[in-house]
Amino acid sequence: MTSTTLLPPSRRQELLWRAVAAGDEHEATRTVFDALAQGVPAQSVLLDLIAPVQHRVGEEWAANRLTVAQEHAASAINDRAIAALSYQVSAVGGPERKGKVVVACVDGEWHGLPARLLAEVLKLRGWTVDYLGAQVTTEHLIEHVHRAGPDLVALSSSIATRLPTAHAAITAVQATGTPVLVGGAAFGEHGQYATLLGADAWAPDAGAAADRLDQGPLRRPAQAHQPIDDLPHLGDQEYTMVTRTRPQLVRTVMDGLEDRFPAMRTYTPAQRGHTAEDIAHIVDFLGTALYVDDAELFTVFLAWTARILTARRVPARSLIPALHLLGVELRDFPRATDMLKQACGRLTRTDTADLAGEHA
Repeated sequence: MTSTTLLPPSRRQELLWRAVAAGDEHEATRTVFDALAQGVPAQSVLLDLIAPVQHRVGEEWAANRLTVAQEHAASAINDRAIAALSYQVSAVGGPERKGKVVVACVDGEWHGLPARLLAEVLKLRGWTVDYLGAQVTTEHLIEHVHRAGPDLVALSSSIATRLPTAHAAITAVQATGTPVLVGGAAFGEHGQYATLLGADAWAPDAGAAADRLDQGPLRRPAQAHQPIDDLPHLGDQEYTMVTRTRPQLVRTVMDGLEDRFPAMRTYTPAQRGHTAEDIAHIVDFLGTALYVDDAELFTVFLAWTARILTARRVPARSLIPALHLLGVELRDFPRATDMLKQACGRLTRTDTADLAGEHA
C-alpha cells in the first residue's frame, strides 16, 4: 500500500537506509515508489534519496558496522530500486532525446552504482543512453563506440588504482573522435586527475554531470595522442618496475614481516591471505601514485586504510613496518622512496594523535 503522508527528505532517507541495511528489497522499493507517488521528482529520488543512502552504506562498512556481505547486499538492493524506478518512469514517457551517451565503468571498476545513477539521470534529462555497466574493457568499449556512434562517452571510476586503465580508455575513445566526460572518486576531489589524464570534462556527481551536458556539447578531440604524452614523468620507468614486480614485492614484505613479527608464523591461511591483500593494495596505490606523480594520492590512501584498521581495533602503526620493507626493496627508485617516507610520516603523526586522544 502506498503511503499518503508527505515525509521530509531526512525521514525518507532513514526509511530507505533501514530497508537496505536489513536486506529488505520489498520495503526499499516501496519507499522509492512512495516518494514518486507523493510527487517527489524522479531525479530527486535518485540524487537526494538513493545516492545519499548508498554513500551511507560505504561509510557504515568503513566504520565496521556493516560486513562486506551486508554492504554488497545493500548496494544490490539500491541497484534494483533504481531499476524499478527506471521502469516506472519510462512507462509514462519522457522528454525529447538530446543525443546519445555511452555510460560505462572502466575495466576493473566494479562499483557500478554511480554510473547507473548517471545513466538514469541523463535519461530523465532527455538523452538516449547506452549503459554498459561495471568493468568494461577498453577493447569492448571501443568496439561499442564504433558501432553506436555516440555523441560522448561518460566513464566512471571510484577506485584510484584504476586510473592507469582509465587513462588508456580515455585516449582510446578520443582516438575515435569522441569526447570523454569522467567522474567518480578516483579522479580526485576536485577532478585533478581528470585534467591530468586529458579527459574532456569532469563532474563530481551525476547531477553535476547532467548539468554540464545541458550547457552544451563537449568539443570533439582535436587529435589522437598516447598516454605518455600526458605524463612524461613515466619515462623514468618507476611505475613500470613497481607494477611488474608486484608479486615479488608482496612476497618479500610478507617474509620480512614474519621475521619482525614471529606471531605471523601462526596465522591461519585466512589471516595470511588478508595480510597479503593489504600489502598488495599498498603496492597498487604506490604504483598509481607513481603513475600520476602525486604522493598525496598514496598518503591519503594510507590514512584511509589506517582509519579502516582503527575501526577494526588494529593500530595504524602496524602499517609502518610494511612501508619500511618496501622502502628497502625500492631504494633505487627516488620517487617511490620519497612517497614511502611521506606516508610513514603521515601515519606516525596520525597514530600519535590517536594515542593522545585515547589518553586525554
